[in-house]
Amino acid sequence: MTEQNLAEKPSVEVAELPVSFDWSGLWEGIRQSLGVAAAVFSYGLVFGVLARQAGLSMAEALLMSSLVFAGASQITVLGLWAIPLPVLPIILTTLVVNLRHLLMGASLSRWFLQIPGWKRYLSLFFLTDESWALTMSQFNRGKRNGAFLLGSGFTIFAAWLGATGLGRLAGNVLQNPAKWGLDFAFLGIFLALLTGMYKGKTNLLPWLVAAAVALLASWWLPGKWYILLGGLAGSLTGAFSDDH
Repeated sequence: MTEQNLAEKPSVEVAELPVSFDWSGLWEGIRQSLGVAAAVFSYGLVFGVLARQAGLSMAEALLMSSLVFAGASQITVLGLWAIPLPVLPIILTTLVVNLRHLLMGASLSRWFLQIPGWKRYLSLFFLTDESWALTMSQFNRGKRNGAFLLGSGFTIFAAWLGATGLGRLAGNVLQNPAKWGLDFAFLGIFLALLTGMYKGKTNLLPWLVAAAVALLASWWLPGKWYILLGGLAGSLTGAFSDDH
């Protein structure tokens, strides 16, 4: 059965295809993520610079990027960084910003529950917005290799960690990331990913609802709740549209 034929089948039938996990998927994930990793590297530099300005040592900055590995929450938390360290606000902020990973994980579950435990959890450690979007595009086209997420995520992880170190090291030179246009990289990469995921007019309603709810929540609610609420609103709208 060709990829074109797979695309013409109902989504439920395609979702039931077996999921593999091998080197070919890993390398494909790496290959397709190189361009994304370059963009991630650019705003990883921003985090490294801001980490230096917040007083984090090289080891602390690299440790945060290795264990947390979540750019939006890391940059947000730097705004709270102070002595003594406000541990509870930092934990709550990180939780709120990263709750969207529940939605991303749920969307992958029908495929990744078929993968053995250690491979599944290793892949999901490297789950990011970018690796999720690329993996979903692959799976929606009928390609079912779970190692794609691992290859994609690890490539982005390496770029993020390398950029953190370089940004922390070169913080004196890049004191104002906006001057170099690095602040636009985060927005630019998501616009590109959205373009790649667009499948037709059926996408427009969930995307518009998500954007509207996120904007309203950002105006009326404190903190980063708009990220979670926009994602939930878009997901529920998409699910309701699919059922009707």
